[in-house]
Amino acid sequence: MTDAVAPMLELRNVEAAYGPFRALFGVSLTVGRGEAVALLGANGVGKTTVARVASGLIAPSEGQVLVEGIDMSGRPTRDYARMGVAHAPEGRSIFGTFTVEENLTLSFRQSLGKGGVVGGLERAFELFPRLGERRAQIAGTLSGGEQRMLSLARVLVESPPLLIADELSLGLAPVIINEVYETLATIRDAGTSLLIVEQHIGPALRLCERAVLLDRGTVTWEGNAEEAAEVVASSLFEGA
Repeated sequence: MTDAVAPMLELRNVEAAYGPFRALFGVSLTVGRGEAVALLGANGVGKTTVARVASGLIAPSEGQVLVEGIDMSGRPTRDYARMGVAHAPEGRSIFGTFTVEENLTLSFRQSLGKGGVVGGLERAFELFPRLGERRAQIAGTLSGGEQRMLSLARVLVESPPLLIADELSLGLAPVIINEVYETLATIRDAGTSLLIVEQHIGPALRLCERAVLLDRGTVTWEGNAEEAAEVVASSLFEGA
């Protein structure tokens, strides 16, 4: 049974490693229900590892991962998914030789069932009108930003209770970044909790209420978004 007052996500003193290489050192953070939190840091400081631990892709070597108060540490990824944790990883995962609509249909048949495909497509094209305009286009011929939208649409249509999004703005044009973040604001306002993992801080801080800064696998600062912007401006977080 879930704890009605527990955060949607909580990491408690989490450590993680890839073989002999330690990537995280006592990382603690929370994401409240309906809250958007930005996890910020330069490239290579461990942000993606936090995202993977938080969604069950990597088991912590020490510490706990709790979802709605339930200790999920060491459980398989499918158990995280059943708890409503969705992970939008860095990069794009699409079938390049299929059309936009075929990509979405295949995904929705698996996640929503055959009867949910039509509604899923309608929701996807509502969230990302650009995809609706290109529904018959081969996915591999889309721009990088449009491919990112397509991979996100497959996750966001189900309105997950918690979305962990890793480096959404990486390599995208500003106009596409704005569209993606507008969609994230829409699902946040509808109740989805967000952990936004970013190297480029502008869009993340406009969306999120709080920020956590990571450096060399350790949380070095956390506070509200306005304070985070001041930290960056004072050069305490260079390279963002």
